[in-house]
Amino acid sequence: MASANPIARKQRRFWGIAATVVVTDAFTKMLAVDQLIAPHRPRGVIGDTVRLSLVYNSGAAFGLQLGMYSRWIFTALTVGALVLLAHLYRTTRAGDAVRTVALALVCGGAVGNLVDRLKSPSGVVDFIDVGIGALRWPTFNVADMAVSCGAVLLAFVLWREDARLAATLAATSGQDATVHG
Repeated sequence: MASANPIARKQRRFWGIAATVVVTDAFTKMLAVDQLIAPHRPRGVIGDTVRLSLVYNSGAAFGLQLGMYSRWIFTALTVGALVLLAHLYRTTRAGDAVRTVALALVCGGAVGNLVDRLKSPSGVVDFIDVGIGALRWPTFNVADMAVSCGAVLLAFVLWREDARLAATLAATSGQDATVHG
């Protein structure tokens, strides 16, 4: 029975979440480009706190630029990160749902922004603008949210795994000392 197979569940969970992020990101960016015709002209959603404002980011997070080759440097870095994430996915136990979700969020978001980077020299479409008055967070998109949430979750999971491994090693070395002492 396929649903009882933990590997099949892991694959469905990962690919379902990653695909949902990519599709949702692409759809919302398409709407932003279509509906927010004038770039940098915000539309209030929740007063001035949450606004929609079309921005093209040719750099990386927070508008980081690396010169005229930023687009290609960030494309290469994204592909490299996806290779690393693929390795983490392959080494994820079939029953580790939280790690699988974290990896799916980061991968889906990375692919969403990678598609934009490859599609247009204008850069990644950002449109969610949050802040109070002049204090604004850099404009972002669904892919950015997925990467951020997934990265925080993945950091927590990896920290927890590291703490468990350290405790196991400490307990093992303590047992070795009593056996050999």
